[in-house]
Amino acid sequence: MRAPASDLPLTLVEAQIVAREVAILDRVTLTITAGSPTILIGPNGSGKTTLLRVAMGLIPLSSGRITWGGRETSAPTKAAITFQRPTMLRRTALANVRYALAAAGTPREKRQERAAELLTLVGLAELGGRPARRLSGGEQQRLALARALARDPTVLFLDEPTASLDPHATKAIEDIVRAVSARGVKVVMSTHDLGQAKRLAGDVVLLHRGRLIENAHPAEFFATPRTDEARKFIAGELLV
Repeated sequence: MRAPASDLPLTLVEAQIVAREVAILDRVTLTITAGSPTILIGPNGSGKTTLLRVAMGLIPLSSGRITWGGRETSAPTKAAITFQRPTMLRRTALANVRYALAAAGTPREKRQERAAELLTLVGLAELGGRPARRLSGGEQQRLALARALARDPTVLFLDEPTASLDPHATKAIEDIVRAVSARGVKVVMSTHDLGQAKRLAGDVVLLHRGRLIENAHPAEFFATPRTDEARKFIAGELLV
């Protein structure tokens, strides 16, 4: 689970998504490098989810381009994504991970052992036999992370994975993010939680109305924001 040097950086150049004459992403240029997590913040409708989906290859650009390690591609094979409300298959937690491993091309004889390893990594080793849809919201998010990691990704995109979780479940997700990052996987994660951004970020990206407003180290971003939008967002004021 270590990012090959050739797969990064991930670079978006003048990336734009236009729907009904509205720019959902507005000429975003951003380089994501290996290392600590990149945390996307911004109000609802700022473009965080769209940026993640574009980078994952789930939405085609209206204009601009994306490169992985200098190569243009719209469908990276060494990337994975989880969503705010993950869908659980009608089977056990362990079988959910085995299914993800099969989809990733893991040999059949290795799936059981690898699935157990991934459940242990996300703290669900004791719940492998439980139906996935009977897990709590936090447990389902951890299971979604295990399934994503079955792809052995270079980059792991997380779309607000703790948005509806209590503090205990949130800490569990944050611990997994740290553990995965320490293994060399680049995490790119969106959140509304500024405290979470401070705890996890190697760099912070602020989006507003589809535009990239600031991209900085968290200490710099929170102590000396360069734009009015960033100062207002940090202060909890409404961005218009």
